[in-house]
Amino acid sequence: MTYTIGEVEELTGIKQNVLRYWETVIPGFAPKKDLGGRRVYTERDFEIILRLKYLIYERKFTIEGARNEILHEAASYELNADVLGEIREIRKELSKLYLLIKKKPC
Repeated sequence: MTYTIGEVEELTGIKQNVLRYWETVIPGFAPKKDLGGRRVYTERDFEIILRLKYLIYERKFTIEGARNEILHEAASYELNADVLGEIREIRKELSKLYLLIKKKPC
């Protein structure tokens, strides 16, 4: 599902000019534009907006602090994804070993 900037403003209460400003200061937060040049926000963009809203308006982070927190969370997520990938590979190898041991008579 995608959202227009007007829909995002209506759903989140964040003004369009603030959303456009956030695009300039938050790395990785840049909604795509359609053929007419209008912003099209994805679910991921919407999640980032809600996270920024929480950090800035509820937790009272500065824009810089919220940006750093988002970057830290993204790095942590990538690290967790890498670790999960390694765990999957280890699980595959262990399954292969188990099958080899099970087939071999004692």
